[in-house]
Amino acid sequence: MRKAESRRQKAAGGKQRIVHCLLLSAFCLLSVQAQAQVVVDKMVATVNGGVRPSLITYSDLLWQLALQPDAPLENPSSENLNRALNLVIRQRLILQEAEKLPSIAPTDEEVKARRDEFVKLFPSQAEFLRRAESVGLSGDQLTEIIRQRLTIEKYLDFRFRSFTVVTQKEVEDYYRDVYVPRLRRQQPGRLVPELKEVFKEIETELTESKIESETGEFLDSTIERAEVIVLSPV
Repeated sequence: MRKAESRRQKAAGGKQRIVHCLLLSAFCLLSVQAQAQVVVDKMVATVNGGVRPSLITYSDLLWQLALQPDAPLENPSSENLNRALNLVIRQRLILQEAEKLPSIAPTDEEVKARRDEFVKLFPSQAEFLRRAESVGLSGDQLTEIIRQRLTIEKYLDFRFRSFTVVTQKEVEDYYRDVYVPRLRRQQPGRLVPELKEVFKEIETELTESKIESETGEFLDSTIERAEVIVLSPV
């Protein structure tokens, strides 16, 4: 049961990787906006020019890096900036699709809860505030980022998780062809559990794999149709 629970927790983490980003939140007892440093901004790219939100600025890339606890902010490398740009482009494309479904918009309570959770990813609240201030990220801007990321998460859940079905035959085939051989290879001599003991564990693993695959195909298709114009190389 412990291993099944561990698999479910890993699967939940996988959903966050699908969207290729942290589900951002923060916790601001101080006014970041009042203390934020001035960052010279510039337009970097546009995504589907006539659709909101379309413009990506240099600040958007810095904010993306600042909200990743281990990302360096001092003279960020071209590689890190381009990685952030590709991530933001994907986020904007999904968000444009998600905003066509206003019913999935997150509530203020959900935004606050996610904001309160996110600060725990940083060594301290002071460290989070320092990073936000260093890139000119205000409290209002942070709240909007959190709201957008939650909207993306809800949209992906609605579009993929709600309609993903794993059949009993798929579970049985996976148990026979993958689970048992893998267990015997990795832990020789261990007693192989019966299918009924690991059914839910395998079902969850297959569900997350399907969602990841379908989301990847959706992103590839969306990017292929999109009009992305890079205005200023990073």
